[in-house]
Amino acid sequence: MYSRINRINVNSSWFVFGPRGTGKTFWLRHTFPDAVYVDLLEARTCTQLLADPQRLGERIAPGSSGPVIIDEIQRAPALLDEVHRLSEARGLRFLLTGSSPRKLRRAGTNLLAGRALTHQFFPLTAAELGEDFDLERAVRIGMLPTLYDPEKQVDPDAYLASYVQTYLREEIVAEGLTRQAGAFARFLEAASFSQAQVLNVSEIARECSVHRKLVESYFGILEDLLIGIRLPVFERHAKRRLTHHPKFYLFDAGVYRAARPRGPLDAPEQIDGAALETLAFQELRAVNHNLGLDYTLHYWRTPGGMEVDFVLYGPRGIVAFEVKRSRRIRGHDLRGLRAFIADYPMAKGYILYGGEQRRHFDGVTAIPVGDALLSLAELL
Repeated sequence: MYSRINRINVNSSWFVFGPRGTGKTFWLRHTFPDAVYVDLLEARTCTQLLADPQRLGERIAPGSSGPVIIDEIQRAPALLDEVHRLSEARGLRFLLTGSSPRKLRRAGTNLLAGRALTHQFFPLTAAELGEDFDLERAVRIGMLPTLYDPEKQVDPDAYLASYVQTYLREEIVAEGLTRQAGAFARFLEAASFSQAQVLNVSEIARECSVHRKLVESYFGILEDLLIGIRLPVFERHAKRRLTHHPKFYLFDAGVYRAARPRGPLDAPEQIDGAALETLAFQELRAVNHNLGLDYTLHYWRTPGGMEVDFVLYGPRGIVAFEVKRSRRIRGHDLRGLRAFIADYPMAKGYILYGGEQRRHFDGVTAIPVGDALLSLAELL
């Protein structure tokens, strides 16, 4: 098992959120083997505890000092009142996993009155894989932990296809988040063509032959389940007119590739380029959260087409990244970064590219993508 970079300890209770398959439960059960484990994906357990939440206390031996892990807490949000009571009455510490924090908030449930901290799990990072990190493999299959577990030896293509089919389609329908399985499947395919692109909701609605509001609700579902992310434009003290629509990403490069239909008219370099940009994005999100760097993530784009893929803004400053798969850097590759730095001279600018050497171009540092991802914390 690879060591995960996170801030979880048992001195406090924690909500541990993340998409399915990011290793939340596996890590917790191996890190805290003596914990009481409650699996709400088990139908009988979930039904019993929903019928009588006080049965939760009966599962925990008197004087127990270990944490209590409750898996998929969003399936039984009413349990949070009992979790709160047991925390106060018996001094217990809880590790509550879930794949939909917004579902809990929207239900108006007790979120333990701030007594529980929050941590998010992401796919593996390059730093967590260390010497086992392979850039080309990561771009092709993504970074979900199961794909890097030598004991499981799963076929990456079959696993990712199953992930998209079973979870992103069937479970979303089964949990009542949408009743229109066919419309959602069409939406998911259409959304995959928007990966790393400025989002045009109206166009996707036309492609799926559904109402625009329904497409908006589907994007909301992806965000609720931490599967999809809409990346906003960086507009602070803007000195020029900018695009206002967000960009869209599925959370993992491998999941994106599995969700995106491919045919003889699709350019492989376009798909690979979007996958590489996705990989950089998921790494930025994970490192920023795991190390508590407190950046907000954005992109920057003018109506004329000058763009910076990622802008991180926070107490540490402004950091701008452009991601290119090509092995050579040409003048137009730097156009967006140079314009951004002209507007924000205090910003650090990096272009991550497919070459093999570090280079410097008037305030912009070029770094091979693999090297940059392995040492991302140093750049931020």
